Amino acid sequence: MSETKPIKTNVEEDVVTINIQPFVVPISILLSAVIIASSLLIGFNNLATTLKGGVTTTGTTAGATTTTTGTTAGTTGTVTQEQIRALFDDQSNLTFGDPNSKVLFVEFSDPSCPYCHIAGGKDPEINRSAGASFQLVTDGGTYVAPVVEFKKLVDEGKAAYAWFYTNGHGNGEMGSKALYCADEQGKFWEAHDLLYSNAGYNLLNNSVMNDKTKSGDLANFLGGSLDANSLKECLDSGRYDSKLSIDQSSGMALGVSGTPGFFVNNTNFAGAYSYTDMQSVVESALAN
Repeated sequence: MSETKPIKTNVEEDVVTINIQPFVVPISILLSAVIIASSLLIGFNNLATTLKGGVTTTGTTAGATTTTTGTTAGTTGTVTQEQIRALFDDQSNLTFGDPNSKVLFVEFSDPSCPYCHIAGGKDPEINRSAGASFQLVTDGGTYVAPVVEFKKLVDEGKAAYAWFYTNGHGNGEMGSKALYCADEQGKFWEAHDLLYSNAGYNLLNNSVMNDKTKSGDLANFLGGSLDANSLKECLDSGRYDSKLSIDQSSGMALGVSGTPGFFVNNTNFAGAYSYTDMQSVVESALAN
């Protein structure tokens, strides 16, 4: 068997040297642009996915970690109507309307949470920033803020409503205690609408930020509708500190893991759903 050997020649090979230094910077810029564009695309996709189901958080309040995940609108799980009614029997809870109503609305919320503001209907700036599907009807969109509709039905004597705190954005503790303090003055809704406005969102997230030494700032912000001095005294007393933990425990018992979390009777709507998603459940209950 013969072996093939390479043929040697006396031809010298020319070596060409290319200086790539001038190309390094442009190539680096191009690669960086591609990476940034990919990151932005992923971020936008994640935002679109989470808007309906709420915001995922890793912050903790009163020892509880909250994570919001989306569910199908109108999920009826293991929560019973008796469990929902029991929330209205506890006099320490924030409840409004006739607890014997055919329709019981329950909200687990955080006044520092952007998705709670979307559902509250008092912060059109955030609704607009969240995209066309969350633009309010009053702004030419199709989104109907559920909390506004809940209050209408409560005022008409057709429903009852309960509000509970659950950590969903990390800066809502002082605002939530202010709602309890405002209720002492019979001014829950006045304080609610101010805290769920764009000015309230910025105050809680950019200034107060759960700092108890800022109680005066929060009281003054709400002072146009409430007695600011009494409100500050209430906030400084700490008498609702433990109630926030109890609220969160109530939510966990019902499977609530983030904000906003709504129940229409025992039908769960986990996220900033439009009232139009809940309307059939409400109408069916009122018809029975």
